[in-house]
Amino acid sequence: MKVGSAAKSIVAGLSAGTAALVTAMGDNVIVTGEWVTIGLAVLTALGVVYAVPNAERSEQRRPY
Repeated sequence: MKVGSAAKSIVAGLSAGTAALVTAMGDNVIVTGEWVTIGLAVLTALGVVYAVPNAERSEQRRPY
């Protein structure tokens, strides 16, 4: 397992969870349905981002 793939998945999961949490906190109360939405956002981001491979590096540009 490459560290880059895991790291980008973790960052995506935290970002999605934070965004869902901030949205759920709009009324200062988080109900069960909102917790489920937060959890699904985190799990979906983790899975989808981990499944997508990193792009190959392009050749370095040569200065003219």
